[in-house]
Amino acid sequence: MSRAAFSYDFPHRHLISVADLNPVDIQIIFERAAHWKALNRTTNRSSDHLAGLTVLNLFFEASTRTQGSFEIAAKRLGADVVNFAIEHSSAKKGESLSDTARTLAAMRPDIMVVRHSATGAPQFLAERTGLSVVNAGDGMHEHPTQALLDSFTLAQHWGEVGGRRILIVGDILHSRVARSNIGLLNILGAEIRLCAPPTLLPPDVDQWGCDVFNDLDQALEGCDAVMALRQQKERMSGGFVPSAREFFHLFGLTHERLEVCSPEVLVMHPGPMNRGTEIHTKLADDPEKSVILEQVESGVAVRMAVLELIGDVIRREDAS
Repeated sequence: MSRAAFSYDFPHRHLISVADLNPVDIQIIFERAAHWKALNRTTNRSSDHLAGLTVLNLFFEASTRTQGSFEIAAKRLGADVVNFAIEHSSAKKGESLSDTARTLAAMRPDIMVVRHSATGAPQFLAERTGLSVVNAGDGMHEHPTQALLDSFTLAQHWGEVGGRRILIVGDILHSRVARSNIGLLNILGAEIRLCAPPTLLPPDVDQWGCDVFNDLDQALEGCDAVMALRQQKERMSGGFVPSAREFFHLFGLTHERLEVCSPEVLVMHPGPMNRGTEIHTKLADDPEKSVILEQVESGVAVRMAVLELIGDVIRREDAS
């Protein structure tokens, strides 16, 4: 069903969680992302869709990939973009998040893209500022645009994600990417498997609607896609794994291990990769299996779609 086949305006002025989206919202995001992806492959990549609007990238955590992706997306849509240099900000001088939020809102930006180490910070900023907020990652909670770009990448290959068997392997405990992907894949009707050592599984993982494994070779059987997660050592306060070498031996992705998967299995990683710990270099760079660089390309297109649709909501509200 195409967007033109029904009357539906994207209703969300924020994107805080994938749980805020329904299947029609996701379909519209994917349709617009496909449009922008095709345009981004031409020499005429610019648009004036967000002309006159200001996008503020507010990153309290460093993230070259995500911040750069949002910046490119907003600029290609014609928005004015400001990157908030947190290392030089008043937040480093002890200013509260509430005061930072009110100060930034007084500058009258339109959309705030927020990445923060504290769970709930994007929701807090949305409530305190009244601005449209896109969650670019909050603590160990969610990273909704990463999940959208991951499923969009798969949908570009398969048409539909529903019914496919997808494995997420690695540091599930600390991963907001895993949480958002699981939420979105459940909405889309995929069969989700998780694999990790017990120390890297959340205590309530049995309530996540996934099949859980501690043995990677068993988990890989019949999978259509496999996503390796980065070991988030910055969030680890103890000995979660004995060593990088031991982790790779038990949970690292290799060509040999994928022989029990679907013959057309796709390999993913949200980046940045720890090669030789989460995935073998030859597999990460294999153009027949790996869609890791496609994920990066999809990220710009999906974020363009999200910003475009939120921009439409802002303009409708301003006109009413």
